[in-house]
Amino acid sequence: MTTRITQVESENGGRAVLKVEGSLGAAEVEVLEKVCAELREQSGREVLLDLAGLNFMDSESAAVLARLRREQNVELDGLHFFIQQVIEIAERADEV
Repeated sequence: MTTRITQVESENGGRAVLKVEGSLGAAEVEVLEKVCAELREQSGREVLLDLAGLNFMDSESAAVLARLRREQNVELDGLHFFIQQVIEIAERADEV
């Protein structure tokens, strides 16, 4: 399945929201990381990633999402239990 990244309007207008659907691999997460940085820089708003439509992600992607949350204060929303667990494992691996 392909990856689809769409900017959507937030309900309260306070954050920039990116909806991510499909699968997330190394190439796609690199693009996503750049889009988050550019969006935050251009809009001056915090970024929220809506990951409810994400059905696959590799370990490198999990590490990048953990880094985005930690370093750029990107909020991760709509995580399926398994994907949440993979991101938490990646966060713990970064701490070691």
